Amino acid sequence: MVTRPAVREETTMHDHRRLGRELSLFDTDPLVGAGLPYWLPAGAAVRHALEEYIRDAERRAGYRHVYSPVLGKRELYEISGHWSHYSDDMFPPMDVGGEQFVLRPSLCPHHALIYRRRARSHRELPLRIAELGGMYRSELSGVLGGLTRVRAIQLNDAHIFCTLDQVAEEARAALAMIGRAYAALGIVAARHRLSLAGPGGKYAGGEDSWRRAAALLTDALEASGLDYEVAPGEAAFYGPKIDIQVADAAGRESTLSTVQVDFHQPERFGLEYVGPGGAKHRPVMVHRSIVGSVERAVAQVIEQHGGAFPGWLAPVQLVLQPLTEAEAPHAAALLEVCLDQGLRAEAADPADGTLGARIRAARLAPYQAVLGPREAAAGDLALRLRDGRRLGPLPAAEAVRRIAARLRTRDADLWDDGSGAA
Repeated sequence: MVTRPAVREETTMHDHRRLGRELSLFDTDPLVGAGLPYWLPAGAAVRHALEEYIRDAERRAGYRHVYSPVLGKRELYEISGHWSHYSDDMFPPMDVGGEQFVLRPSLCPHHALIYRRRARSHRELPLRIAELGGMYRSELSGVLGGLTRVRAIQLNDAHIFCTLDQVAEEARAALAMIGRAYAALGIVAARHRLSLAGPGGKYAGGEDSWRRAAALLTDALEASGLDYEVAPGEAAFYGPKIDIQVADAAGRESTLSTVQVDFHQPERFGLEYVGPGGAKHRPVMVHRSIVGSVERAVAQVIEQHGGAFPGWLAPVQLVLQPLTEAEAPHAAALLEVCLDQGLRAEAADPADGTLGARIRAARLAPYQAVLGPREAAAGDLALRLRDGRRLGPLPAAEAVRRIAARLRTRDADLWDDGSGAA
């Protein structure tokens, strides 16, 4: 059944470009150039937490991580088909020592080379190769904006090399990973789109492979119980794809996550595996990105939450608020305890204003702890949660342990009223 989900309320959305600068998450400079934002410490902390999450999720799902160069010879992209189908969106070649190199627009050709570096057996399949890697798009300045449309992209990318019989299950598993990631990030998808070839488009490969790929993606969507729309003309040049669409504060829609089936590049790169009977076969290449580009994912999280990030993603998770200078040494000692537990914590300076003003300044932190003479003497913490709850004094070590355990669950609720066990 193909239906369109209800449009979500836009009143809860925020412009990430404004908030990104107000909260000192990222910025740009004309000397660097349009579409090339730099990350400030708070934004870098969010990005690092997101990257840790996705790498851990991929490891648990059987992916093997690699690193590959951001440059490649022009010939590499001629083989992959990017040069003939995508060169208008690539930066011009660089002449080096009589050879032409280009900044890659995609990671898949490098991963195809990693696959073919040695002979492969059917017993190795599905082989899941993942990378958080840089790629570059020569976007026109008029379409650039904030983190959603940039020229230097850090992509959460992966390629699954598998048999034809394994494709639908691998695509379904990727969709399940996307769903879990969105739940952890608090991201709401606008819709799922089955992007197919359209009339007049410039596509690689034959009609039969396109039909098979579309059927496999349809099976994965229906097995996952997801409503979706068919969108002719939105496919990649090498194959159809599932696009998970999100909307920004202005209602503009963009693709965040994708699952794609590709018969074309395995053929172009001559990829093979040895089957049970000893014959050689061509693998299928499933492209998938769980959170898309780090830039666009962070932009979406900013817009969904207005800077009040899920606790596990917050730039600063706990702010210690000493009442006066007398409690500052105790706050400094507790800060070390917090850091030992892996928390992103800070101790406020009592000279920076009244307690009320400091608490308001740190209002986006999931947790704050006021340290007065009583708490310092007893070794307790009096916690204030971002949702307005105030908790009675707890032994400092227990409070810190419970916060760390709660954040590890990535639950939207900031406190466990039970035992606190993760």
